[in-house]
Amino acid sequence: MNDCIPHAVAQPSRPGSLKISEIFYSLQGESRSVGQPTVFVRLTGCPLRCAYCDTRYAFHGGEWRDMQDILADVAGYQPRFVTVTGGEPLAQAGCPALLEALCDAGYEVSLETSGALDISALDPRVIRVMDLKTPGSGEASKNRWDNIAYLTTQDQIKFVLCSRSDYEWACEIIQTHRLANRCEVLMSPCFAELDARQLAEWILQDRLPVRFQLQLHKILWGEEQGR
Repeated sequence: MNDCIPHAVAQPSRPGSLKISEIFYSLQGESRSVGQPTVFVRLTGCPLRCAYCDTRYAFHGGEWRDMQDILADVAGYQPRFVTVTGGEPLAQAGCPALLEALCDAGYEVSLETSGALDISALDPRVIRVMDLKTPGSGEASKNRWDNIAYLTTQDQIKFVLCSRSDYEWACEIIQTHRLANRCEVLMSPCFAELDARQLAEWILQDRLPVRFQLQLHKILWGEEQGR
């Protein structure tokens, strides 16, 4: 975790443009659509600094690109699925407009968000994959709990777990907020931090109403950037 990097609240904006770290075509590594060929649009910037972050390169840099240029790039892959990710994509003011434009283009669109920023005004066609930050992330204080009320059955909540204490914390949150009655709940072991088999056994032992998942892209490509 780099404490020297300032935590910007939001990225500066240019009307009709977004700052893009990368656009690439790969297999979805997580969530309900895992394994599906997907175009990823990675926006630059994030107000969080999670201890296990694997996309630190997206904190800075990137290139300002017009909306139509982004849409043309995505269309070139002829995808069915498009995921807008980061960083934290909602840190850019133009992100909701991009999500709406992608939906209008006929794609099945998902948003990967930390849950630290307001999701209430997003296009209802967008599948929101919201990562509730555990204590092991170092950023649990940034969780915006009001967001839970806006989730529907098409959405997903994800917990990345670093330890047994993270697991117990997540179990309490699932029960307190009745998350399994609201949307699909995903649990992942933090890569190289928590043994995947151990997490699977805890889930089975406690009969949790969750989906266990591994990061497919890391199984296939390891820590390769952009996968």
